[in-house]
Amino acid sequence: MTADFQVWSREVATRMEAALAEILPPKAIAPSRLHDAMRYSVLDGGKRVRPMLVFGGGLVTDADPERLKVAAAAVELIHAYSLVHDDMPCMDDDVLRRGKPTTHVEFDEATALLAGDALQSLAFQLLGDYRLSDDPATQLRMVQIFAVACGSRGMAGGQAIDLDSVAKALTLPELEYMHILKTGALIRASVLLGAHCGVALSAADAEHLDRYAKCVGLAFQVVDDVLDEEGDASTLGKTAGKDREANKPTYTSLMGLAGAKKFAAELLADAHAALAGFDARADRLRQLADFIVHRDR
Repeated sequence: MTADFQVWSREVATRMEAALAEILPPKAIAPSRLHDAMRYSVLDGGKRVRPMLVFGGGLVTDADPERLKVAAAAVELIHAYSLVHDDMPCMDDDVLRRGKPTTHVEFDEATALLAGDALQSLAFQLLGDYRLSDDPATQLRMVQIFAVACGSRGMAGGQAIDLDSVAKALTLPELEYMHILKTGALIRASVLLGAHCGVALSAADAEHLDRYAKCVGLAFQVVDDVLDEEGDASTLGKTAGKDREANKPTYTSLMGLAGAKKFAAELLADAHAALAGFDARADRLRQLADFIVHRDR
């Protein structure tokens, strides 16, 4: 990983922390406990990979960074809401997230549920409050992409399949379908939202960018499964080995550790191949693909 990418990724993370701190309602405003829980769930943690993908997609289309900041904030709010809900006792029942107690542990279950609801609502509010494209039809398309990524044909649907798959032996296509929805949909939407903030791509280039986004979205989950086997809580910032203990189907349980690593490498190669026709403006996306596959947490 180049030092240049590390500097850029830190700059994006710093910029997003400031933007999210400004966008989220202050604790001093009623209902203060709910607003406190929302800020707790979003700020001071996470790799901000999805915002980086928004900015990376926007670089390909020369998008305004101020527009990208808003789109990236919306994506990160959705990601945070999904983690809050996923960690609750009725879902994955986890107590550690981003190196600190999960929201329902720090506050209570009802407050965590409402915080997630409010973060989701705020994310969509951002897409209505700000002009993110010069073409209203394009901005409407962005809302549609975002909604599908979050709903029953995206993240929520993938989580439902995940809960229903405990102690079941899934085939590789079934496991891929689950994770294309659960993890991949929002990652894919991140790249596309960023690209839509700028100049329109040709149909062929848009298809190649979508292919890249699908590959890195799936690769992210494959690597997550590997890290769940090899990592520890102090490094990951969340409970290690949780999926294995819960008897959930994973890439490592289906393919073995070596097979999952090989699959991640294949997805990385496919992601780079999808960007072969793009110029240097896609370099951040190329570096992000490398980072996603080679990360250690």
